[in-house]
Amino acid sequence: MVKLAVAGGAGRMGRLIGELALEDKDFKLIGVLERPDSPLIGTEFAPGVKFYRRVKEMEEKPEVVIDFTAPEGTVALLKEAEELGFALVIGTTGLTKEQIAEIERVSEKVPIVYSPNMSLGVNLLFKLVQEAAKALKGKGYDVEIFEIHHRFKKDAPSGTAVRLAEIVAEGLGLELEKSAVYGRKGIVGPRKDDEIGVLAARMGDVVGEHTVYFATLGERIELTHRATSRETFARGALVAAKWLKGKKPGLYNMFDVLGI
Repeated sequence: MVKLAVAGGAGRMGRLIGELALEDKDFKLIGVLERPDSPLIGTEFAPGVKFYRRVKEMEEKPEVVIDFTAPEGTVALLKEAEELGFALVIGTTGLTKEQIAEIERVSEKVPIVYSPNMSLGVNLLFKLVQEAAKALKGKGYDVEIFEIHHRFKKDAPSGTAVRLAEIVAEGLGLELEKSAVYGRKGIVGPRKDDEIGVLAARMGDVVGEHTVYFATLGERIELTHRATSRETFARGALVAAKWLKGKKPGLYNMFDVLGI
C-alpha cells in the first residue's frame, strides 16, 4: 500500500485524483494540500483525510505526493521533498527552464516522475511521434502540431504540445528554439524546411486534443490523441505513484512507468 498525499486537493484534478485514490485499495490517502490561505485548511477532504498547508504538518508522512498545481506550488513542494525525502509525481505545466532545472536537481535526492501529461495514451503518442520523426528525418516532411483545450486553460501552447515539439526536434536533429513557429500571421513567405509549427486553440470544455501532422507532397500522416475525461490523467498519475514507490532517486518519465 502506498501512503499518498495530493497537492491542490480543492482543484479539479487534485480532487479527482484524491477521490480515485480513496477507491483504490493500493493507496492510503493521508492528506491533501492546499494553498496556505485557503479556508479549507483543517477541514476534511473525506472522513479522516484533512486539508493541510504543508507536508511537514501532516500527522503521517507520505511516501509519494502527486502534484498538479501551479509552478510556484511545485517549487515549494520540491523544497519539502528534498527536506523530508518523499517521492513526487509532477504533472504541473507551464514550468520555466529554471523550475525544470530545480526538478532535475532535487531528483538527485528523491525519486520524481515528471511528465507534462500523465495519460497513458498520450505517452504512447509521444513514443509513436518519436519513431515517426526518426524514420522521416531528411525525407522532406513538414511537421505541424495542433492542440485544443478548454477555454479556462491558462498556458499556451500546452505542456504536452511543447513536449511533442521537443520530441520532433530531437528526432529530426533540429534545435527547437530556432525551428519552432508558434502561429502565423501576415505575409510569412513559403514554409521553411526546418519549421516545426505549434498551434493552440482554446474553446468550450475540450479536455485535451493533440494532433501531430507529418506532411509531404502527395500524402499526410496524422497521429492524434483525444482525451474525453480528466480521469485519464488522474489514473495515469496514480499508476505512476504506484510504480514510484521504493524507486531510487532519479528523474523518471512515463516511458519508464510504461516500460517503453
